[in-house]
Amino acid sequence: MKSVSELCSHVSKITVAWGEMDALQHVNNVAYFRYFETARIGFFEQHFPLESMYRHGLGPVISENQARYKRPVTYPDVLHVGVRVTDIHPDRFTLHYEVFSEAQQAITTTGSSIAVMFDFKLGRKADMPSEMLATLKNLSKSEP
Repeated sequence: MKSVSELCSHVSKITVAWGEMDALQHVNNVAYFRYFETARIGFFEQHFPLESMYRHGLGPVISENQARYKRPVTYPDVLHVGVRVTDIHPDRFTLHYEVFSEAQQAITTTGSSIAVMFDFKLGRKADMPSEMLATLKNLSKSEP
């Protein structure tokens, strides 16, 4: 079985905080979307610095999020949240997430987001710059 770092083009290491647990004594479902966001921003910063894109009035926005909870996570734990990209179109792409628990030595959660390129000056969807599109396609080819 391949590890998250072998499956994904970016991995963020996230320490579970005590305050992320709920009354049932496991990490609340809302926290996973923050974990996905942290990993997604890390992915973008690694491959396409957001500050540069936003200066040009263009950037990805999330149009859809989903999560599948396979195993509960509890404090203390350290999670490795991997990101990989698929379904690349001129104006959008899908990000997939794998959450690996160090304590459990297992994938606990999976998820995905659809990112749509947005032109903030015009207030509408836009096509990606050609360099970004090419990089995403290359990343998707290098992932299983």
